Amino acid sequence: MVYIHLAEGFEEIEALTVADLLRRVDIKAVLVSVTGDRYVKGAHNIVVEADMIFEDCDYDKCKMIVLPGGMPGTLALGNHKGLNEKIMEFNRSEKYISAICAAPMVLGALGILESRKATIYSGMEEYLKGAEISTERVVKDGNLITSKGPGTAMEFALAIVEELCGNQRAEKLREELIAK
Repeated sequence: MVYIHLAEGFEEIEALTVADLLRRVDIKAVLVSVTGDRYVKGAHNIVVEADMIFEDCDYDKCKMIVLPGGMPGTLALGNHKGLNEKIMEFNRSEKYISAICAAPMVLGALGILESRKATIYSGMEEYLKGAEISTERVVKDGNLITSKGPGTAMEFALAIVEELCGNQRAEKLREELIAK
């Protein structure tokens, strides 16, 4: 199970592309609201009904935390104490954490990018505290996957599929989606 976290002002293409691709490969992708309400408005005024609210989630069953970007969604994720605690637990346990667009700034603020390779939305590199900054579109470093932004959402989602299901399944999905 993968938890994709939504806060008011999340980047819709980043959250929903990951959910869509994971569900295509039979991974339970759960949209999690951190707002206390199941209906969450994205950065482009698209309202999405989350599957669960944060308080009802069982992180012991979760394989990966996903943080979509968008503003002010990223700031809300970074200010959510409970989510930050889960991110830190996942990092200590070397469980997967993925962040795209502005959201890698949450990881930088928590100090988990220290001496790790990461990327972020262009112009926000200062928020990757302690990281080896990359200009690549998608970066994997151990249990972390980061990506640059909305235009890289498909590559980001495919990198997550590859990490969880293997290269062969990811390549098959790339072909099915004509994403090669």
